[in-house]
Amino acid sequence: MAKSASSAGGKTKPKSKKASPKKGTGKHHDAPHAKAAVAEAPRQPGVERRKNHPLRAKDGHISVLLTRSVTHVGQTGELVKVRPGFARNYLLPQGLATFATPHNLRIVEKHRERLRQLEEARRADLQNLGAQISQRTITIDANANEDGHLYGSVNADQIAAALKAEGFPVETENVRIEGPLKDLGFYTIRIVLGQDIESEAKLWVVPTHTEEHA
Repeated sequence: MAKSASSAGGKTKPKSKKASPKKGTGKHHDAPHAKAAVAEAPRQPGVERRKNHPLRAKDGHISVLLTRSVTHVGQTGELVKVRPGFARNYLLPQGLATFATPHNLRIVEKHRERLRQLEEARRADLQNLGAQISQRTITIDANANEDGHLYGSVNADQIAAALKAEGFPVETENVRIEGPLKDLGFYTIRIVLGQDIESEAKLWVVPTHTEEHA
């Protein structure tokens, strides 16, 4: 009886050994699925597209950079918020704007810095020009009677031409006078050069020398 009991016990032990490999085999079959799930997790095309697509504000607008000035929208280089349909159907196809990506923002900032440098250089040139104009005196000949009243008048065109003759790049719109000058004499003429820079030109209006006067 003891032998039969021991033989029965020996038979049950191999069965338990066979059962354990089945459990192990099941684990090996499940592992590739787990690895695949982990590998596929980072692949989110929707997220990648959103990174390269302009973000929408809560009101549904998107930010774009204007490459040209657009009436009622903004000036060149400005960052503005517009409706997605307006950007997609008009601004972008017409080349009036581009998406406000970090790369584009850096390009615009460099462009703005360059414009600031040019503006500062231009301002320095205008200040130098104004200083030179204020140190010079120009003369314009005009026909006048014995009382010093001009038969004609001296206007902004003539003053600008006289300044140009002296080497100053001044246009008619830079000359500010309340009205044509109608008398001989000395005048101080206001010259607006731009960027809030002004100067004053000294002007003598003298009688024209003719044989009759001589």
